[in-house]
Amino acid sequence: MRRWCRMLLRSKVLSVVILFALTGCAFDLAHVSYRFASLSLSQDQQKSIVLQNLTEVPTPCFHTRILQGGTHWDFIGTIPEGEVYKPRDQVLTMECSNIFEAYLVLSGHALVGFYLPVQEGFVPVKETIELPIHEGELPIHEGELPIHEGGGSQP
Repeated sequence: MRRWCRMLLRSKVLSVVILFALTGCAFDLAHVSYRFASLSLSQDQQKSIVLQNLTEVPTPCFHTRILQGGTHWDFIGTIPEGEVYKPRDQVLTMECSNIFEAYLVLSGHALVGFYLPVQEGFVPVKETIELPIHEGELPIHEGELPIHEGGGSQP
């Protein structure tokens, strides 16, 4: 009887240890698929855009990002899908199983996807989004400060 009780206790302890080990493993629930994109750097360091209004954009990983109105985006180069703009005064990330730094990829004024600089990859959006942008710097009149709508990006 004692032997049976010890075996039962050991099996319960082992089951609990295995259960804790399995729950501690990270599962890849939201995976971002990107394809390699060769960035051709621009010689034009002066080209930039300003997002005129707060805009919510979906990412491929079931999250949305808020692009703040009044934020500046600097043109850094091109990939086959479009022009790549790096944020100057807003951090843009995509969150899936990992967090990825992201830049905008535009075709005209339409957002076609995101460029991941560390991975050197392109992630398309499901549907292109026309962004309210102004090319170049917005003039600031004397005594005015640039206005940013809301806080940073949100999950």
